[in-house]
Amino acid sequence: MTLAQRILPTVNVLARVSALFSISIVVPIVVALFTGDAGLWPFIDALGGLMLVSGLTVLATRRYKREMRPRDGFVLVVGIWSLLPAVAAVPLLLFNPATSFTDAYFETMSGLTTTGATVFTGLDHLPPSINLWRHLLNWLGGMGIIVLAVAILPLLGVGGMQLFKAETPGPIKDAKLTPRIHETARNLWLIYAGLTLICALLLKYAGGMSWLDAVCHAFAAMCLGGFSTHDASVGYFNSPLIEGILIVFMLLAATNFATHYFALSGRKLSVYLKDSEFKAMLLLILGSTLTLAGYLYWQQVYPEYLTALRHVAFNLVSLATDCGFASVDFGAWPIFVPLVMLFLSCITACAGSTGGGIKMIRTIIQVREVGRQMSVLLHPQGVHPLRVNGQVIPPNILFSVMGFVFIYFASIVVLTLVLLVSGLDFISSFSAIIACINNAGPGLGEVGPARNFQGLTDFQTWVCSFTMLLGRLEIFSVLILFTRAFWRN
Repeated sequence: MTLAQRILPTVNVLARVSALFSISIVVPIVVALFTGDAGLWPFIDALGGLMLVSGLTVLATRRYKREMRPRDGFVLVVGIWSLLPAVAAVPLLLFNPATSFTDAYFETMSGLTTTGATVFTGLDHLPPSINLWRHLLNWLGGMGIIVLAVAILPLLGVGGMQLFKAETPGPIKDAKLTPRIHETARNLWLIYAGLTLICALLLKYAGGMSWLDAVCHAFAAMCLGGFSTHDASVGYFNSPLIEGILIVFMLLAATNFATHYFALSGRKLSVYLKDSEFKAMLLLILGSTLTLAGYLYWQQVYPEYLTALRHVAFNLVSLATDCGFASVDFGAWPIFVPLVMLFLSCITACAGSTGGGIKMIRTIIQVREVGRQMSVLLHPQGVHPLRVNGQVIPPNILFSVMGFVFIYFASIVVLTLVLLVSGLDFISSFSAIIACINNAGPGLGEVGPARNFQGLTDFQTWVCSFTMLLGRLEIFSVLILFTRAFWRN
């Protein structure tokens, strides 16, 4: 099989998915028509141009169309997540030609990977259609544009299971909610959309937000994307009620959506209580919040414990779940606190959620394996199965978890060194890589919550864009393309 025969079928699917994705531009066009803002023609021009290019590419490669093979899934997933940010950047470039492609690509990669890091300033004054587009990218990327495509790819003649496995986060990817993969994707999206709608209504009618702010922040909360319509993020509203609503939905978004499905379909809240991962996430966040709030009160950062508790609760939940909202400049707190919050962003979100990082299930498996190894040392002749949620974890999953954790930390070290060599200081380099690989949003130092990623050089910006892609696709899906064995016939 020639290289063209292996690649062009994927190009054909990429073009069709690009055309399908371009249809989402209709949403900001409708908003621009109603508001009369300056984003109307850039979006219309972008839609027309993208549909033309996608259509011509589909026609040029249609004779190569075939059913996707398992190996094709990795190429297609990485291709889509690399291509769609470029597609999504077109309206931003047409709206403001002074914006570089590097910055526009970073912004849209951050949106689609639900990182929430931004290079834009003056968000309060952006046209509503542009702000909505940024948040729509967040929302579409949250559950995964691939999972959305899986629901309709059968209509395009492309099998979906390979894509679902390659894109879905977490160590256990074979469990399905329904026998058919497109039904699984549809059920996930129905839950996702339903929770988003409830969040938007609460922010509007209970929190008093405008419709634009309510919809945009609901999008960002449920996808754990962290984009905001204001430079001051959620701090702009200075509302404990709004912060409380967002905390609830960030926690829901950080929970395995399969758990939501089983709880809703069985109408049993006990499903959550039986989920070790969910309980560990809540206990870790609760304990960390109470402890760090006490630390800030002890350090006299805030005069009252309740004030410290309010600010720590919101910002810790936001960073730990990999959302990225900020209500205050937590970068100005004693360095111990934001570093703990960054560490929590590595491990807190559940598998099957819209969060990033190692995931809580891997953390539980690793911790229990440490305990199991101690038991083996004390009782070498005993049988010591590793159990999570009452199920024995087979060796292949344990080995994959160990391999992922190693490559995760190795990636952080290597990419941090790359930023250090480029001239960025250590705190900014380390926190930028942590924030990007966890898809968590703000870091510290030059990329802290009071600033953004605008001050980075083009090279540093591209490193962070690549890091976001690594984190969203859980590293292996990207790195496997750089192995010789993958490209052998």
